[in-house]
Amino acid sequence: MYLQTIVLVAHVGIALLIIGLVLLQRGKGADAGTGFGAGASGTVFGARGSATFFSRMTGVLAALFFATSLGLAYMATTQQTVPTSLLETAPAPQTAAPPPAAEQKPPSDVPVIQPEPAEPAPAPE
Repeated sequence: MYLQTIVLVAHVGIALLIIGLVLLQRGKGADAGTGFGAGASGTVFGARGSATFFSRMTGVLAALFFATSLGLAYMATTQQTVPTSLLETAPAPQTAAPPPAAEQKPPSDVPVIQPEPAEPAPAPE
């Protein structure tokens, strides 16, 4: 569990460093305005030459980002399921005993009308 947290923190840190390095670099078309008039038109959209420190570090950080992504995916698929709340660790609720047969309600919502006891017929005189 702790290893996954460490790798996740490193993953987020690497992502932030990649964002910072990409924003600091100049694009290939950065010299497009001055390239045509200065006689160096081959540098407008052509090869940049040797890689700079920023581009090399971006490549290294991208490889580390890829590795931490694979590591996190592996850890997520192999971890055991640990309950994350108290409700998952609580025992199952006990079911109450059913009420006696005389007090059981009918299965429908319609009330049952009990017949009134019949009155005895008057005796002939």
